Amino acid sequence: MKNERQSLILKRGKEASLMRRHPWVFSGAIKETGNEQIPDGTMVDIYSHNGEFLGMGHYQSGTSIAVRILSFTPSDEKSLFRKRIQSAWEYRKRIGIAENPNTNVFRLIFAEGDGLSGLVVDYYNGAAVLQAHSMGMYLSRSLIAETISEVLGKRLKAVYDKSKETLHVRHGDVENRYILGSAEESGVVMENGRQFIVNWVTGQKTGFFIDQRENRTMVGKYSSGKRVLNTFCYTGGFSVYAGSCNAREVHSVDSSKAALTIAEENMQLNKITNYENFTADVFDYLQSCGEYDMIILDPPAFAKRLNARHQAVIGYKRLNSAAIKKITPGGILFTFSCSQTVARRLFQDTVIASAIEAGRNIRIMHWLSQPKDHPVDIYHPEGEYLKGLAAYVE
Repeated sequence: MKNERQSLILKRGKEASLMRRHPWVFSGAIKETGNEQIPDGTMVDIYSHNGEFLGMGHYQSGTSIAVRILSFTPSDEKSLFRKRIQSAWEYRKRIGIAENPNTNVFRLIFAEGDGLSGLVVDYYNGAAVLQAHSMGMYLSRSLIAETISEVLGKRLKAVYDKSKETLHVRHGDVENRYILGSAEESGVVMENGRQFIVNWVTGQKTGFFIDQRENRTMVGKYSSGKRVLNTFCYTGGFSVYAGSCNAREVHSVDSSKAALTIAEENMQLNKITNYENFTADVFDYLQSCGEYDMIILDPPAFAKRLNARHQAVIGYKRLNSAAIKKITPGGILFTFSCSQTVARRLFQDTVIASAIEAGRNIRIMHWLSQPKDHPVDIYHPEGEYLKGLAAYVE
């Protein structure tokens, strides 16, 4: 059930970030609510200390981000979602991803990047998988699904809500389920002409790491004739690209047997034969393996909160140092961090420290980031969460 709209007043001087159109209001900026018990997910209007309207968004207690702004001008919720989702779809048509005959998997809505803070929607060949990162978006899920259906028309078969993994446990029993239409729990999608089995019900995130699409393409360009190691491989995205681009040999490592089962199927689906999969801890594997011409490091987020950043940096340094030691002279390292709290410069400095520890000289070939269907709002630089390097190892 949706809650009645209420108002929030900010402390003097705390309106500056909203005047710069940053879409977050932190809890310490709020002076008063006018009501001591605003339910989580309520749409609230934000006012300055002198009564000036600043924006509207979803309220959530118990977190540092108290309000996620959805509009800096007054608007009704239905019109707002229609405008934002239509804009997201038009953008993806303009960048050539929504109507690409070789790709039918992409991010349809990317939170702040599409003006819908707290919402992520991925498109898998007719199935849209929704994840609400705020209670407000979760309460709006039916409206969101209906609007996506209106905008996409016959391209949409179903909308699956997978918010259980992204909402805080204090919000009670949240069950993943189809909220529009129905489909099998998995399907075969196509990315740049390559086929992948995606299970959006049991898989990590929404089922596939769509944000590495362009980086997978680059890995493929450098793979010919090389012995390639793909660590934290999940379902083998990088491995498929390397194998299909004439890598001499592809080894994939992950601690999850279930993920490697799908990785095996993906290699077979793309008719790749020169590969081997290993169920192992990546750190342990790097201690005992031989040398490779290319190593890909795409670990899960080592730091999801600021207070975990120091330990994350230690982890990235240890991981990169171990990998650099195992790369043949003239080989290539592809290394990534998806930890939003680890800035690009800090990540670069960590790789530098790893190279020094490994006693190797490296040259940066490419800076890597997320693809265009994960756009970064210029007023919200935090949206650039994925950073990476392609480095030549002497």
